[in-house]
Amino acid sequence: MHYEGAHIIRPPSEADSIILQVTVGCSHNRCTFCGTYKEERFRIKDQAVIDADLEFAAHYCLRQSRVFLADGDVLALSQRRLVELFTKIRHRLPWVNRISLYGNARAIRNKSVVQLLELKELGLHRVYMGLESGYDPVLKVIDKGANSTAMIEAGQRVRAADLFLSVTALLGIAGVALSQEHARATGQILSAIEPNQVGILTLMLLENTQLYQLEKEGEFQLPDQHSLLRELRTIVEHLNLKKCQLQSNHASNYLAINVRMPRDKAAVLAAIDQALAGHTRLKPEYLRAL
Repeated sequence: MHYEGAHIIRPPSEADSIILQVTVGCSHNRCTFCGTYKEERFRIKDQAVIDADLEFAAHYCLRQSRVFLADGDVLALSQRRLVELFTKIRHRLPWVNRISLYGNARAIRNKSVVQLLELKELGLHRVYMGLESGYDPVLKVIDKGANSTAMIEAGQRVRAADLFLSVTALLGIAGVALSQEHARATGQILSAIEPNQVGILTLMLLENTQLYQLEKEGEFQLPDQHSLLRELRTIVEHLNLKKCQLQSNHASNYLAINVRMPRDKAAVLAAIDQALAGHTRLKPEYLRAL
C-alpha cells in the first residue's frame, strides 16, 4: 500500500481495517490543538495510485472485511468521485462489508441526506466526527470551523441517513477557566446529536501546535488529573442518550471506561467518583499516547 505524509491515523476501532489513503492531510487544518497534518498540504491522491492500492488489497488483504478511508477529510470529495471510489471498492473487494471515514461538520453539511444514503447503499457504514467541545466559545478559540449548531446539524444528518455515527469529545480542551462550562455543553450537544458511539479523549499538547505555544506563554493551562475526571463526570452527568456506546479507552485517557448508555450511567458515574476519591489507579503518564 502507498502512504504519503508523516502520519496515517485511524480510530481505535479501525485497527483491523484495510487503510486506503485517498487524501493527504486535512482540508481545514487550522485546529489549534491538532498537529497531525500541520506539515501537509491537503490534496487528493492520484487515481492511479489509489487504483494500485485497491489491486494490492484485492490480492493481499483477503482476511480483512473492513476499509477505512484516510486521511482526515475524504468526505470532502465530490459526490461523483466518492460514488466512483465506493463502486470500485465494491467491485475489487467484494468481501468488504464496511467502509468508514472521518467527516468534519462542514464536509457532512455539504452532503444531502440523499447523497449520504447513496453512499450507504454503496457500502458506507460509519462516519467519525470530531466534536471536541459543545461550548461555542471553546470551538471558536480552537478554530474548529463550526459552532455547536452546525455540529448538531451535521450529526443529525448522518443519523438521518441511518449511518453509524461516532463522535469524539476532548477532555482538557477548554483549559482550566472554562472546564466545567465545556463539559456541561458537551454533554448537552452530544445528547442533541444522539450518536451511536461517543469516544472521549484527553488533550495532549503537541509541540507543533498553537495551543502548545499558548501553554508555554502562560495563556493556556491544562487541567490536572482531578479536574479532567470532573470534566468526564460532568459530561456523563449531562448525557441523555437513548442508545449509545460510551468509551474513554483511548491511550490518552487516565481512566478507561467502556459502557452502554443509558443503561450504565449510574455505574459509570460511581466509577468516576471512586477515581476522584483516589480509590482507582489511573493510567501513568508514561503509558499515555496519541
